Amino acid sequence: MKHTTTIKQNHEFRRLYYRGKSSGNGLLVLYVLKNRRDPDHNRIGLTVSTKLGGAVVRNRCKRLLREAYRLHEHEIRPGHDFVLVARSRLTKAKCADVERALLRALRETGVLLPAGSGETTAPGEGGASL
Repeated sequence: MKHTTTIKQNHEFRRLYYRGKSSGNGLLVLYVLKNRRDPDHNRIGLTVSTKLGGAVVRNRCKRLLREAYRLHEHEIRPGHDFVLVARSRLTKAKCADVERALLRALRETGVLLPAGSGETTAPGEGGASL
């Protein structure tokens, strides 16, 4: 997670729950809010309830969420805070299912960059030229 730091403070989680835009599906709930501190970086917080299982199960859920985010981090607009809340079906989900669920939630909240935006390259660089 190159341009992402973690959210650890309880008041920051609560701020996203109350003021953030949310999108949910069968595997996760995503809360998104514009980052007040650093417009160039994203922050992410993960929440997995003890109701989902023991430490091994909860850690697997967090790894799945973190990996899905990491794989698509370059497609997300910078300057946002995210909280990912695991739902009970996530305990049995495959990595590809979690990726699809996360992308769907990101698309619904409007924080995905447009396809082919080319943010990884500077303007005028890369791509085919005529």
